[in-house]
Amino acid sequence: MKVSLQKRILLVDDDPTVRDSLSDVFVAEGYSVIPAANGQQALDLANRLPADLVLLDLNMPVMNGWDTFERLTAEHPLLPVVIATARPNQLFTAVSAGAGALLEKPMDIPTLLRAIKMLLVETAEQRLARLVGKKAEFHYLPATARRDKQPQT
Repeated sequence: MKVSLQKRILLVDDDPTVRDSLSDVFVAEGYSVIPAANGQQALDLANRLPADLVLLDLNMPVMNGWDTFERLTAEHPLLPVVIATARPNQLFTAVSAGAGALLEKPMDIPTLLRAIKMLLVETAEQRLARLVGKKAEFHYLPATARRDKQPQT
């Protein structure tokens, strides 16, 4: 299902291969992509080009993901942010920070696209509630590779 009005995704990842492959996926889904190689570049772009959602890696040079997240949400509180990371144990930090979703790498693309669609239709009130720590829906998507290695009972 294609997006009827083209939404802009600010895609922040220092790995050009990840940026290129995710950009291809997003464009095929009808999104416009604004690529950024680090947190500082993402902040500069967010202030110049309106984005509808941010997909943010945590491990980056120049400005790491959490510092970028803090500045983005302070300057653009209604902008939903999806954290994408290979770092373990980020769930509680993401929830308490007010992130819209946390996806562990390697990411499951259909799950990522569903999370993006859900966040893009979220109301401003729902986003603000999440940012200030009130009850709001949070999307946690563990890495599929790790899920497959769980012992079966």
